[in-house]
Amino acid sequence: MTQHVQPSHIGHRKRIKQRFYTVGPDAFLDHELLELLLTYAIARKDTKPIAWALLKRFGSLNSVLDADETSLLDVEGVGPYTARLIKLTRGLLKRYMLTQVKKNIQIRSPQQVLNYCKASLADKKEEFLEVIFLSVRRTVINTRIIATGEIDQVVASPRKVVEWALKEKASSIILVHNHPSGDASPSTEDVQMTLTIMQAAQIFGISVLDHIIIAKGTSCSLRASGYF
Repeated sequence: MTQHVQPSHIGHRKRIKQRFYTVGPDAFLDHELLELLLTYAIARKDTKPIAWALLKRFGSLNSVLDADETSLLDVEGVGPYTARLIKLTRGLLKRYMLTQVKKNIQIRSPQQVLNYCKASLADKKEEFLEVIFLSVRRTVINTRIIATGEIDQVVASPRKVVEWALKEKASSIILVHNHPSGDASPSTEDVQMTLTIMQAAQIFGISVLDHIIIAKGTSCSLRASGYF
């Protein structure tokens, strides 16, 4: 009678899941977390090689989560369900970051909102301008994408920004936008747009606390860089 031998990766799946339940995610390396995530989309297959292939292709766990679905599907072993699970995970992360930002008692520096900004805009292929609306105590009221543009330019109407700030009853705002090119350095147009919005907002007693530019793996605070 032939004895059925269980594939080695089946036992490995059980062990890695049990380890996660026992010690939690902080004890896991990036490739282990990704490997575990993939088990929920890929059945009856060793997910470790696929996790490593994703990390090799994109360079880091953050970049895997930021990758678009088409690029993910280019990796051997990644099918539509896997790509969608990765994108869903990133979507949940973005929502979590926004919730955490809203929990802050008071916004004191750009760093406190930077994680949310990266989660929100880092993977976009076109430029977006997002506005974070703050109360008089500098707690986050809401966020909203105000304008979209081409791959290297976004133009925002100061009037539209101010109208939304008034609608949200904001005392101050933080401007955030992305540079899909990967260079977070502000352009002349970025600086001019910021100053124009600042002048329009000031008429209504609304302060522009900062303008943060997000690019892949880097960012720039216009205020911290001395542009205003």
